[in-house]
Amino acid sequence: MWQNKFAANVLAVVMTLGLTGAALAQAEPVAGASIDLPAVTLLDGRQLPAGHFQGKPVIVEYWASWCPFCARQNPYLQKLTVLAQDKGLEILTVSIDRHESAAKDYVASHHYTFPVAMETPELLKVFGKRKVIPQIFVIKADGKLAEVIPGEMFEEDVLDLVKYAPKSSG
Repeated sequence: MWQNKFAANVLAVVMTLGLTGAALAQAEPVAGASIDLPAVTLLDGRQLPAGHFQGKPVIVEYWASWCPFCARQNPYLQKLTVLAQDKGLEILTVSIDRHESAAKDYVASHHYTFPVAMETPELLKVFGKRKVIPQIFVIKADGKLAEVIPGEMFEEDVLDLVKYAPKSSG
């Protein structure tokens, strides 16, 4: 009898610890957290090594082809991509579509030029599981997370993210 109670208690503790560990592994980072972006492969086949973004500010947007809010925000992100092109501000978008072909078709049909990667287990470890899309993570050049912006943004707010570009010395 006591063995069954003991076993049940041990099982409860193990399950609680296991679930807590799983939740922590999927927890979304908060402002001030250090972010180390993993290597990513873009939809166009380019591979960006883990250190590619080191020392650079990065805007990371999560989206999906089926998301109506993303469909309204992505044109603004395209404008930001063009605006940030020569300013030292990096843009990386991450599609959570189940099939890469859906993301590729969406990007091609809208003529978007922003870099797109598919979500990977490595990115999931860094950013956690999505609770909302679109979602933007702003990473400063020092690797610290400056902002987490959940949900759809107005055009002027997306374009204002260019403020994270390095200040020119000229």
